[in-house]
Formats: sequence, C-alpha cells, structure tokens
Amino acid sequence: IVTPTVIDTATPTAIITHFLLVAIMLCSGWFFCLYFKSSVRCNSTLNYSARKQQKKVRKAPFITSSRKNHTLLETDIIILIWTWPFAHRFDMSICDPLYYRKAHGVMFHHKDIQKDLPTLLELSRPPPQKWIWMNMESPANSPQFIHHRSSAPGADLFNLTANYRRDSDIWMPYGWIVEASNDNKAFKIPKKDKLVCWFVNNWDKRLLRVKYFNEFSKHIKIETYGRHFDRYKSKQDYFKIISSCKFYLSFENSIYKDYITEKLYNPLTSGTVPVVLGPPRENYEEFVPGNSFIHVDDFGSPQELADHLKLLDQNQEMYEQYFTWRKHFTAKVSYFGVAHVCHICDYISKHKSYRVFKNLNKWYWGQLCLYEK
Repeated sequence: IVTPTVIDTATPTAIITHFLLVAIMLCSGWFFCLYFKSSVRCNSTLNYSARKQQKKVRKAPFITSSRKNHTLLETDIIILIWTWPFAHRFDMSICDPLYYRKAHGVMFHHKDIQKDLPTLLELSRPPPQKWIWMNMESPANSPQFIHHRSSAPGADLFNLTANYRRDSDIWMPYGWIVEASNDNKAFKIPKKDKLVCWFVNNWDKRLLRVKYFNEFSKHIKIETYGRHFDRYKSKQDYFKIISSCKFYLSFENSIYKDYITEKLYNPLTSGTVPVVLGPPRENYEEFVPGNSFIHVDDFGSPQELADHLKLLDQNQEMYEQYFTWRKHFTAKVSYFGVAHVCHICDYISKHKSYRVFKNLNKWYWGQLCLYEK
C-alpha cells in the first residue's frame, strides 16, 4: 500500500520552495484503484457533489495494487498531485521528496495553482516527466494565466491537458453512456410526484439560464432547491428529489462547445428527463442519445417549452419515449479527481513521446463563448 502524503518543506536541493504534493498515485496496470471511504474502480466517474464528499473525508485515500508487498517496479507509473483539487485536504503523513524526481507525471488543478505559478516557472522539471494541466470549469469560470516569462502566457509550462474538451490530450467528460448490463436493462421509470425541478446555487442575473428561468417559470410550476432558494438538500436527498421529478432543468452556467456537465448526467442516471440549456443539440448528441433529453432550442419560446412539458405530463406514452434508450444503454457520472488520475496514468503508460503544450491561454481561453452575456 502506498499512502498519499504531503510535502510542506523545501527539498535539500532547494528545487521545491513551495511544493505541496498531496498524493502519490502508483499505477500497476488495471490493478490501480483509488479509495476514499469505499472502493472505486478506475473506470468509475465524477459526480456533482464530489467537493462536498471530499470535505467529509478525514482519512487519506490510498492506492493498492495486486502485489502483496506493494514495492515499486520498473513498470510502475507514478503520478503526483500538486494540490488537492479545490484545496480540500486530507490528514496525511510525510512523503519522500525523491518521488518528485521519480514521478512520470504531475497533475496540476488549474484553480489551485494560481499563487504557485511563479514557483512553477522556476521549478526544474525532469525531462521525461509530464506536467498535466487539469481543469473541468469553463473558460468563463477559469482565470487566465498571467506571468512575465513570455508574450504567450503558459508557453512550455505544461506537457498535457486533461479537460472536458474532446480536443484535449486526455479527454475527461463529466459522464458518458455505456452499454447496459442485464441488471440495467430491467430499468423502470421511478415514481414521479413533481413535474419540473431545479437545483441552483450560483445565481447571476446576467446568465442566460437565469433569464430563461425567469420567463419559463411564468408558464409552468417549478420546484426549486439549492442555496439561492434557501432550500439546501443533502446529496442523498438531492438524488431522491431528482428521481421524483418528470423533468430536470440541466441549465449550464456558461455555454461552450463540449461543456456538458453533471447537470445532464445526474438526471439521466436518476431516471429523469433533462431539459438542457447549453451548447447546440448537435453537440449534446455527440455525447448522449438524442431522444434522452429535451433542448430549449427546440422551441420558439419558454412558453412553448412549458406547453410541451405539460403535454408530456398528460400523455404517459409520449413521456416514456424519452426512456427507450435505457433498453440498451445506461449513464455513468465521473468521480472528480479519481477518474482524472486514472486516465492520466493510462495515457502516460501508453505515450512515451516528447510533448510540450504551447500557449495554454490561446487554446483554452481563445474559444468563443457560444452565448455572450
């Protein structure tokens, strides 16, 4: 067993002055698994409340392999995490600083390295080592890199990108559709006692989703929850409520290509029809079946959408057409951090060639928002 730990002191060679390695990931082929409170397989996925889940965890996660002595072998892939994503720390012991030199890759979560950027620019990176930039927020919710080293901020700092965008080196969607097992094929639509539901914490009147909701709610009853509506619910209650709704408002906070989050996959896994506001329908259909969701763009106005949902509410046969895909498929949701490390480990084990990512700012923040405030 290799236990993730923290380095909070400078190394003897003064290479690391502000280096917080909060986890060591030992990958031994498909035997690699990460544990929080219970076992999670590497092909598992990330759910919306991961941040809250991480806050509740007090014991450090650990890595296990198929070998009884858990000693490092030449074939092992070591991945380090620079800081816990969103700064949610666990209790840890001291880690051997020499792991930095041995590591095949280091994962950096974008929002947690802003203050560390000067240190990263001066840190000596072993030539074969890959630095992986990881970010699951849209450009609108991610601060750009600004530093003095070149006119192209972020140039040469990272080797690989791990992101929801399909053109990233390591593609990490918020969820995906998989073939249903025999158990999943026995799916039954959960009992419904609510028509439309929405959970929201981030309320900004400038956002398209808020503008749409304000008009939409004039024409149909919506059960609202979340911090903005002073109706906070636990994770367990969250999924129970979604499951009890015929429709869930899967409204994204910003609209970019491929930015399709857990707001879509949570209702899909809960047996509820998502009503999506995000990138165009064509983009959604590259991720999930076209008959599994309703897109606001399919209607001329919020009132037309409201009328359509009321029609479906009165016609069970029409409503059930949105679940025909469940005869063959089911939805999965990513586990934040866990899935990223597993995919990174798998990628690095298969790609040994030289790679430097040029100008992260241009690639990521140069993408135009599909809807301007």
